[in-house]
Amino acid sequence: MGGNSFAAMKGGVVRPQALALAWFAVFALFMLTIASVAFFGRPSDGDPVAMLAMPAHPARHAQYAPKPVAQPAAPSTATATANPAETPLPPPVAPAAAGKPVLAGQSLVADPALIEQTPQGPLPRIAADGRMPLTTYAPPASTAKGPRIAIVVGDLGLSAKGTAAAIQNLPAGITLAFVPYENDVSRWVGEARRTGHEVLLEVPMEPYDFPDSDPGPHTLRAAVGEETNNERLVWSLTRFTGYAGITNFLGGRFLADADALEPVMTFVARRGLLFFDSGPQGHSVAPDIARRINAPYVQGGVTIDTIQSGMEIDARLSQLEQLARTNGWAAGTASASPVSLDRIANWAKGLSGRGFVLVPASAIVAPSK
Repeated sequence: MGGNSFAAMKGGVVRPQALALAWFAVFALFMLTIASVAFFGRPSDGDPVAMLAMPAHPARHAQYAPKPVAQPAAPSTATATANPAETPLPPPVAPAAAGKPVLAGQSLVADPALIEQTPQGPLPRIAADGRMPLTTYAPPASTAKGPRIAIVVGDLGLSAKGTAAAIQNLPAGITLAFVPYENDVSRWVGEARRTGHEVLLEVPMEPYDFPDSDPGPHTLRAAVGEETNNERLVWSLTRFTGYAGITNFLGGRFLADADALEPVMTFVARRGLLFFDSGPQGHSVAPDIARRINAPYVQGGVTIDTIQSGMEIDARLSQLEQLARTNGWAAGTASASPVSLDRIANWAKGLSGRGFVLVPASAIVAPSK
């Protein structure tokens, strides 16, 4: 204890009565303060108060969050959509009835003689009279003289706006390739055939950076085995009719694996279909396999829109022309981006004046006999 305290204690004796009186005074003052706050409120009431809210831990509570309930989609129609700004769907293509062929305008979309009915859907086949989907579903090619050029515009069916723009704005000589995933893809295929376009089916195939780049369900993969790949291939082949052949949707790794690719190309050739290879030249083993099994095959030599600018696309189209002058033919690939569609449509307008002939992909190669 300090010295001051010791001196105070020596000064005298503290009386009990005085101590009790002091405690009573303190108690009375405390009760008076409580009564005053209850009646008048605190002086600080009404002043701004900052409160710190502690965020809930998302990982901890996510598993308990209610799952959204899926609402049934409204049925799509050819003339109306839920949002007026959306692209309206083309009319549905009527299924083949009583063994009769189905037309979209003047173009064939389904020929019962070229269809094997399976539990998965209509699978293309060579007809009993020898006709093949490759030749039967292909539009007539121009007979004009000159180097031939084919362009395949792909990734269609995923975006209604992009698909409609490709069908409406590109000349009929451009081949259109459709991904098999959307339920309304057969409507767009029918519209493409009605306007005179040749159609290919894009089969999802494994790229080098799978699964970072994932073509989606039913992807053909190098390591899964022939039986599994054939099942996945059949799923894609039965999504719609009217196509002259298939092409790859991604697929760099799959196209480089001969053991995985050859059974697929054999299956496709035996169904009377074209195999259009949009992979980079020099990396795909498809040309060697096609020669070995005598399969209808076309190699896409130029990817037109790797760089999405008008100047670069024009340069690739010029490269395609040079390749056609050298070889007598050339084939290129592109996406349905707005700049690609615009530049390809503009390029095609003056093509015949430069001595070239625009043809569907099936006109580049003769089918195997």
